[in-house]
Amino acid sequence: MKKILREWLPSLLIAVVVSLFLKAYVAEAMAVPTESMVPTIHVHDRIIVEKITGSESLKVEDIVVFYPPDPSVEHKRYVKRLIGLPGDTIQIREGTLYRNGEKITERYTKEPMRYDFGPVTVPRDKYFFLGDNRNESFDSHLWVTPFVEKDKIIGKVIWQIPVHKIVK
Repeated sequence: MKKILREWLPSLLIAVVVSLFLKAYVAEAMAVPTESMVPTIHVHDRIIVEKITGSESLKVEDIVVFYPPDPSVEHKRYVKRLIGLPGDTIQIREGTLYRNGEKITERYTKEPMRYDFGPVTVPRDKYFFLGDNRNESFDSHLWVTPFVEKDKIIGKVIWQIPVHKIVK
């Protein structure tokens, strides 16, 4: 038994260190706890979050995991769609999203928004996020500070495993 332990212990330790490194800095699997991203992502669906590329590589419409600016939930991870990059002006009027004055057609939302918001201009090094289930999402349109700082971004969702389809 001691011989087996001596032979395998270094390999096991390396495996643990590598897996911790990968989770902390490369990619991480997560379960989605709310309905804020329905119909794109459902409750209990699993996502893989890529953490290597920085916030500079984010594009509008990416799905991103981050820590929100609201002090009551600042330690929770949120999954939302990136709507506004630094310098963008965002407005919601009569159920429609406008970015930089241009009407945006969104194919991924659950239903039209039942609220108006803005206009606001996203400051440098900050981002504006909304859930796809806009009327049921605690996101930028409801936060006192509607912008997420770039150092609060965890990563971009690169893969989704739709567990809700398996459970049905």
